[in-house]
Amino acid sequence: MNRLRRRLLLASLGLPCALARAESAPHIVFGITPVILDEQAQFIASWQRYLEAHLGMPVRFVRRGNYREILALLLDGQLDFAWLCGYPYVRQRSRLALTATPVYQGAPLYRSYLIVGNEDQTTRTIADLHGKVFAYSDPDSNSGWLTPQVELKRLGQTSAQFFSKAFFTWSHRKVIESVDAGLAHGGSVDGYIWDALAKLHPERVRSTRVAWRSAFSGFPPVVAGPGAASGLRFRMRKVLLGMQHDMEGRSLLARLNLDGFDSTSESLYDSIERNWRYLVPDRKPPHPNNSKGSAGLSAMKN
Repeated sequence: MNRLRRRLLLASLGLPCALARAESAPHIVFGITPVILDEQAQFIASWQRYLEAHLGMPVRFVRRGNYREILALLLDGQLDFAWLCGYPYVRQRSRLALTATPVYQGAPLYRSYLIVGNEDQTTRTIADLHGKVFAYSDPDSNSGWLTPQVELKRLGQTSAQFFSKAFFTWSHRKVIESVDAGLAHGGSVDGYIWDALAKLHPERVRSTRVAWRSAFSGFPPVVAGPGAASGLRFRMRKVLLGMQHDMEGRSLLARLNLDGFDSTSESLYDSIERNWRYLVPDRKPPHPNNSKGSAGLSAMKN
């Protein structure tokens, strides 16, 4: 029922005040993408109920297909919070507030993994994939785009020069699926995602192996947009940091293979910013051959 029809119905029932209260009731809008939370509909519903119970106000999750769309909504004030990658965060850190950072294997850190198929037992670094087909997750992903670009630049190469074909899948899981299916010879993924699948759904990574691991970076953080009041940011941080201290919160964290959330310093993301600055001349890179996502993956198979 649209807003006008609701207004007319409630007015006919003598309830205009109820409508006004409903429309003006405070709520939180939280942005997510499949780059991190892919195939997690049940978890998101459970997390929503948890956050609402502990924040004492409604929470609405907004899902978009990539980081860029979520970042635009966040900067436009249409979102209060978002779970972003560290790469878009460092590019907009003057306008975003670091709220909480997930803790994984005892630290708020993760790595980028270069993965290949199990049948490839010779690849050790990205340099071994010259002339091959490569899968990226998202052009605003640290692990799924920025890290391999840094490695290619150190080789004096660009993606377009180095690979025969490259494409975005818009999800780390789909990078893994692309390598598994033979649509790509290699791909760059969030190491946390690969490790979580290896632990919770080992059949999904069984046909791939990790050929190379990057240095550690700050884990993709939860950030607040410029429209989120400081009091609301404090409340969200308190709830996220408290998840590891109650049974329901720990259960939700276990479903994500996380230890908890922590309050961290912006300096945790300095290594990502250094890599971005290293790529300043080409920080707005041309998209790979298929930048529309996974719709054309079958055309990449060779």
